[in-house]
Amino acid sequence: MTRQGAAMIGHVHLKVANLDRAIAFYRDLLGFELTQRYGDAAAFLGAGGYHHHIGLNTWHSKNGAPPPEGHTGLYHAAFLYPDRRSLAAVLKRVRAAGIPFDGAADHGVSEAVYLRDPDGNGVELYRDRAPEEWPRDPDGGLAMVNDPLDIDALIAEAG
Repeated sequence: MTRQGAAMIGHVHLKVANLDRAIAFYRDLLGFELTQRYGDAAAFLGAGGYHHHIGLNTWHSKNGAPPPEGHTGLYHAAFLYPDRRSLAAVLKRVRAAGIPFDGAADHGVSEAVYLRDPDGNGVELYRDRAPEEWPRDPDGGLAMVNDPLDIDALIAEAG
């Protein structure tokens, strides 16, 4: 929830090596809708009718390699799903596609699973808990945690 006039994150734009492969990941596995494509150079994907939450391009990266470890860059882009069952469904598709998970955590305020897209970009897939469920310290401030999350139990909720 944002305050009137407060800035919000609108989209993430990623350099990718192969546009078709990246579209397949973000559209077919994560569930975003392809809203516009510019040949094999760029594409835009959104959710809920929004023009785009994700931009993909090969302008300076076609057939390129991911950046090496130890260099600066994007740590991860986080994608929020509306509820636990929706998160479970996307995780089930990702696992079925053979994409490994890098980790998972229960942060108290959210449940999150971490992985890499086909270009090595970090991706967080998560769902928020209702604000009244968030852990609080004695002064009422957030007391987020980094507890283990059982991915198998979560995926089982996808049906």
